[in-house]
Amino acid sequence: MKHFGLLPRIIVAIVLGILLAHFMPMAGVQLFMTFNGIFSQLLGFLIPLIIIGLVTPAIGDIGNSAGKMLLATVAVAYADTVVSGLLAYGTGSLLFPGVVNHVQDMAGVTAKADAIEPFFKIQIPAMVDVMSALVLSFMLGLCIAHGSLPTLKRCASEFRDVVTRVIARLIIPLLPLYIFGIFLDMTVSGQTMRIVTIFAQVIAIIFALHIFILIYQFCFAGLLKRKNPFRLLWNMLPAYMTALGTSSSAATIPVTLRQTVKNGVDEDIAGFTVPLCATIHMSGSAMKITACALTICMLEGIGYDLGSFLHFVMMLGVVMVAAPGVPGGAIMAALAPLASILGFDAAQQALMIALYIAMDSFGTACNVTGDGAIAIVIDRLFKRKV
Repeated sequence: MKHFGLLPRIIVAIVLGILLAHFMPMAGVQLFMTFNGIFSQLLGFLIPLIIIGLVTPAIGDIGNSAGKMLLATVAVAYADTVVSGLLAYGTGSLLFPGVVNHVQDMAGVTAKADAIEPFFKIQIPAMVDVMSALVLSFMLGLCIAHGSLPTLKRCASEFRDVVTRVIARLIIPLLPLYIFGIFLDMTVSGQTMRIVTIFAQVIAIIFALHIFILIYQFCFAGLLKRKNPFRLLWNMLPAYMTALGTSSSAATIPVTLRQTVKNGVDEDIAGFTVPLCATIHMSGSAMKITACALTICMLEGIGYDLGSFLHFVMMLGVVMVAAPGVPGGAIMAALAPLASILGFDAAQQALMIALYIAMDSFGTACNVTGDGAIAIVIDRLFKRKV
């Protein structure tokens, strides 16, 4: 199973969940609903700890190299992440209702089956809520960054290791089984075909949107650099393809760095901005998560006004800051604002995880390719001062 990646396992889990729902006895379905209930409680318990464990040391590490270039890079990366999320919201608000309504009209109005009850339930309340965890993370991270607190820094780093291991060795291995249970339940209740049909069309729109984001990033960078933006984007193609294959921002850093220098960026500036942006620049991930969340809101009748999604996207840009270092980190970090701001329940969060991972490599490719555009902007602002 080591060489059988997470995406293939999730695809198998979805297919098996849909197929076995037609043959599995009700006792078997209830068994998986019992597991899903326990797992979702565990996930809810872990979400604030994931925020503390990932965001605290990330803020502390970024603060160690404080300076004008750092602040400019963080500001540009964060702004681009938020703009990408809002672009997904605007596009989705225009296009997704037509897709959702068309599919639902074709399917007709289908009454949901009664909820399948698990054999038993276990409550695992979170130690702190999401906002408390985020405020605590900022407080601790800033103290680590600007104070001489080696013990606290070491504790934060070790706690990050604990959270990372829990995600990698517990959550990720059990995730396919959890998603299997979700699709088993949806198939029994008659909702699977509607959801799959809608998201097949939404994913095509998301793919086109991520290409558009790359074009506007490099058009802006090309305008500042006074170079052909499409030539700059073409030079970043090796980084895009590497990220597409590895699904890892960190693993793509050497290629991104080489291609960024090829675009005329000063080596020192590229060496500073590219590794930093691999951690803080998440435009592709923010776009995917926002688009998928918006679709689920439309499907489930959850409000999706601009104010709520502006709050969601701005929070998303913060909580994903350390996501590239953790398997499935972006969507794991996003579970906090999905639950606290948009009100997603365990089933909706599981559907988000499945959808995100299905498109993971394209989001990563968009992230790292956009890092090259940010490096060009920072080079234009600071090259004469270096």
